[in-house]
Amino acid sequence: MYSVFWLHEAEISYYDELDFIFRKWNITEVENFIELVRINLETLSNEPTIGIYSKKYDSYSFVIFKQTTLFYRIFEKELKIELLLFWNNKRNPNLLDKLLK
Repeated sequence: MYSVFWLHEAEISYYDELDFIFRKWNITEVENFIELVRINLETLSNEPTIGIYSKKYDSYSFVIFKQTTLFYRIFEKELKIELLLFWNNKRNPNLLDKLLK
């Protein structure tokens, strides 16, 4: 099992997504998203390569929910996963390039 570590940008982007969901829908949807992230992180800690590898960003990504993609890196020797960013798929992709390079 891999340990999961949140980088600062991952924490900020996670809370930004929670805020977005709350403003667009309601607290129930926020709670559903939190649970969905928890389940996906548990799966990720057991199967870190479930995401799609991007050479461009030297990271993996997978869609947590239709509007949100998680970007992360794997450190095999340390059995560690570093969460980089929760990305709202409706945002400008040029900003993603700046955040992940």
